[in-house]
Amino acid sequence: MTDLSDLTRLCPPPHTQPEPIDWDRVEAELGMRLPEDYKLLASTYGPGRFGDYIGIHHPHGVTPYSSLTGPMPARVRAYLQDDHDHGSYPVPRDPRHLFTIGATDNGEYLFWITDPEDAPDTWRIAVNEARGPQWFTYDGTLTAFLTSVLSGTTHVPQFPDGLLHQPVEFDPAVPLPYEIQEPPTRGSVDTESIRDWARSNGFQVPPRGRLPREIREAWEEAHPA
Repeated sequence: MTDLSDLTRLCPPPHTQPEPIDWDRVEAELGMRLPEDYKLLASTYGPGRFGDYIGIHHPHGVTPYSSLTGPMPARVRAYLQDDHDHGSYPVPRDPRHLFTIGATDNGEYLFWITDPEDAPDTWRIAVNEARGPQWFTYDGTLTAFLTSVLSGTTHVPQFPDGLLHQPVEFDPAVPLPYEIQEPPTRGSVDTESIRDWARSNGFQVPPRGRLPREIREAWEEAHPA
């Protein structure tokens, strides 16, 4: 509870009480128990972003791609498994023990290291590099990680230096006022069109550089040729 208290002092939660979460249903759907600190965090803050940069997956995510029970954890794990099996990108741990719990505006992913699987309150946090081989591991809970990073105690090399140059706030996620958009025909789509579609569908899209593979593949899956 201390970690959550420290985080709420640093970054106050919304004034409006988030919608209650049926944790039994969520855990049954995922097929695993979840850390108690995450349950308190999600129940206190609801879906949204910390520091205008770190988005945490939530059972009530406003799109399937920001939902804890949505497609992204399995999809990212499949990418990591492919990299692991082919040696195309270094993956420091067995992908079966990496569960995606959030993403940043630059395209990094946050993971629980789910080892041992039957002791979720001991799970640590890992962060990959959006377009590179670097990984960072934090020896603590997700709540402790957020508190340490947003207070400036812990520096994640993949995160921008200017992350704390503005007041640390939590921004609740706002449901889209329209249905999830489908992209135009594949032959006529340029990179910016894919970026626009990805943002509309809840992806964390890097402002420049190569589009992450998972975004392009999600676009292709949403609009088969």
